[in-house]
Amino acid sequence: MAVDERVLEELALSLDEYRLIVERLGREPNEVELGMFGALWSEHCGYKNSKPLLRLLPNSGPRILTRMGGENAGAVDIGDGFCIVMKVESHNHPSAIEPYQGAATGVGGIVRDIFAMGARPIAILDSLRFGPLSDRRNRYLFGGVVGGIGGYGNCLGIPTVAGEVSFADAYSANPLVNAMCVGVARIDDLMPGCAKGPGNLVMLVGSDTGRDGIGGANVLASRVFDESSAELRPTVQVGNPFLEKLLMEACLEIAEKHPDWVVGIQDLGAAGLTSSSVEAAERGGAGIDIDIACVPRRERGMVPFEVMLSESQERMLIFVKTEHEEDIRRLFQHWEIRCDIIGKVTDDGYTHVRDGDQEVVTVPVTVFTNPPEYRRDGKEPTYLKRLQSYDLASLPDLTDPAIDGLVEAGVGTTRASAALLRLVSSPEIADKRWVWRQYDHQVLTNTVVGPGSDAAVMRVKGTKKGIALTNDGNGLYCYLDPYAGGAIAVAEAARNVVCAGAEPIALTDCLNFGNPEKLEVYYQMEQAILGMAAACEKLATPVISGNVSLYNETNGDAVLPTPVIGMLGLLEDVDQRCPMAFQTAGDDVLLLGAELETPVATLAGSEYLRQVHVLVAGRPRIDLDFEVRVQHACLEAIRDGLLHSAHDCSHGGLAVALAECCIEGGLGLDGSGLRLSGRLDAALFGEGQSRIVVSCPPERRNEVEALARRFDVPLTYLGQAGGERLVIGDAVSVPIADLARGYREGLPRAIQGR
Repeated sequence: MAVDERVLEELALSLDEYRLIVERLGREPNEVELGMFGALWSEHCGYKNSKPLLRLLPNSGPRILTRMGGENAGAVDIGDGFCIVMKVESHNHPSAIEPYQGAATGVGGIVRDIFAMGARPIAILDSLRFGPLSDRRNRYLFGGVVGGIGGYGNCLGIPTVAGEVSFADAYSANPLVNAMCVGVARIDDLMPGCAKGPGNLVMLVGSDTGRDGIGGANVLASRVFDESSAELRPTVQVGNPFLEKLLMEACLEIAEKHPDWVVGIQDLGAAGLTSSSVEAAERGGAGIDIDIACVPRRERGMVPFEVMLSESQERMLIFVKTEHEEDIRRLFQHWEIRCDIIGKVTDDGYTHVRDGDQEVVTVPVTVFTNPPEYRRDGKEPTYLKRLQSYDLASLPDLTDPAIDGLVEAGVGTTRASAALLRLVSSPEIADKRWVWRQYDHQVLTNTVVGPGSDAAVMRVKGTKKGIALTNDGNGLYCYLDPYAGGAIAVAEAARNVVCAGAEPIALTDCLNFGNPEKLEVYYQMEQAILGMAAACEKLATPVISGNVSLYNETNGDAVLPTPVIGMLGLLEDVDQRCPMAFQTAGDDVLLLGAELETPVATLAGSEYLRQVHVLVAGRPRIDLDFEVRVQHACLEAIRDGLLHSAHDCSHGGLAVALAECCIEGGLGLDGSGLRLSGRLDAALFGEGQSRIVVSCPPERRNEVEALARRFDVPLTYLGQAGGERLVIGDAVSVPIADLARGYREGLPRAIQGR
């Protein structure tokens, strides 16, 4: 078996996998076939290390209209004949090489997944992770990625309505760029991504094919980075959002007005023409015959290998009924988009690729689409027990003078107040409007609640309904306890949409991990997925779509294990949404879900621990049964009209959550009557789960208390909204103006290197 192992390495195939290909084909593959196997058997397309684990996630329910992985994105029935279509994907490695185009084409790719199904994209969300902004390279990556997301999304006329940004050393050379798109469609307009019907035509529409992006699925997405990674810049795609806008409108016209002209629509994403044609044929139980001599090209001398694996952007395959060829041609000509017939659907179950008269690929579709799967015995990381058993109680509390050198309280400022100011000014917690002001979040006029809240809220035109959208993840929690971290990611995302007044109904996920061939990394991924599955079951939020991004490593060091959850919530009446900020002076402010005294264990993985003690340690925990009760109590209180605001306690704990409610509402809090006992740092900055800060009119507090008792959920009175200071017992007293200044200026200062 004469094969150059260096070639296999470039294609991200092992020697054993090559032998399996030879066994299944009964011969050795040629160069083009081998390149296609490398792409389709890559982790990005074939999910060979993750598919056995992904089957553990619940993926069905009465509202679910699609099979996970069976279409370009997942679809959920929201009633009145409408559905929501959504998906999240990563563009981590391209963004590390070329941040603007990497992020821009990540947006373009995920948007195509949505309109390929006949759904009009109405929202983009992003989840971003970078190294500390004190490093110039990280600042460059951050600025480029944000610019790419805004540049592409704004040109498409799709609002970017929510997201998250996080910073940690582990992301320094390998930023995470996860883009999510949400669309709305009438259920009857949904389009499949399949090729079927022998003789039906395969039409390539959109951009001409070039050499950009060749090998993106396997060269970029299935390898770790090192000093030579800059040489991979040519594998990063280049986007044209103006062409994509035309392509989107043309495809939506087909879905909405002429669905009987076609049998399916498929976007060209990772692995380009290879994955789009082969996967569509598999879904339709068909074969496919393509003549690449008919593929329009923008570069001379392209060989079949390059044409089949190019990841040039803004391209779609339309599977056209033969009798409607001219109808489809006229439609795309109207939109000034090139369209070319490049092949036909067959009934022999084979992938045939020809270059004129020469056949260059003859492989059964199912051989391409069934890569080997690897189920490994994960190994618990050696660091885990040491960090989980760290004695957090040994750290000096905020009442201890020994902490003075850490919090640097000024004259007349308590240590707790100084710690709070430091946290709200840190890039991790500080206001992210520097980011989202670069995005158009009001275009299309669906946005009711935009960026900066627990969840975005969008109206569904033609109905009274609204949807709440958020994405969440915490790599530190997963680093310290992958199972709990996975469960918390799902629970927090659901809690965020609940705070907006929506019922969580489904999610999409993007799982970002290191090299799965390392057993410690595999352990992290397996445990995180098990934790996610447990939370999804408890919260009745099936996983309808998603993406796995592995090999996120640089020089052998992996990123933090980071599952990102995109959560969808449904409001039957969008006017019943709930804001996060305090609304009315004199309202009672309550903590739903916890007593005020908080165990020291809640400092595990907290931002306070990282900022003040420069420490990542402890063991995050969550009680999922309790989480369900807290969310149900909050949602019922909102639906009954009892609450004026609701805000999730997460990063920074209770004190930061209260500060955010005050800053956004322009109202202080008089909590001077609180008596804080136990550890002060844990009470103020512990990140215990299942807690929500709510406010209500004083005359309705008894009803809120009765509802909390019915759900067996603690409810603690914190004080009254109003005034110009945030006061928490005798520990914190800070002018809202000072908090707001630090909160607003923290990220811009960091970007400027200050």
